[in-house]
Amino acid sequence: MAVEKFETALKKLEDVVKRLEEGELSLDDSLKAFEEGVKMASFCTKKLDEAEKKVELLLRKKDGSFVKEAFRLDDE
Repeated sequence: MAVEKFETALKKLEDVVKRLEEGELSLDDSLKAFEEGVKMASFCTKKLDEAEKKVELLLRKKDGSFVKEAFRLDDE
């Protein structure tokens, strides 16, 4: 797959879902669309995982200095 932006891949995924939900594709075209959707979903998941790993919170300590901490959800 060519280098894509997350937003572009997400839009393509949304378009695939819409076409499949309309139910007017042939079986062959539905399978091709489904395969494309799986690729777009995988790409989007990978990009989101990469972004999550990069997110850091910058916190100020009592002494005025800053410390970086990895992003964590409250339930982790």
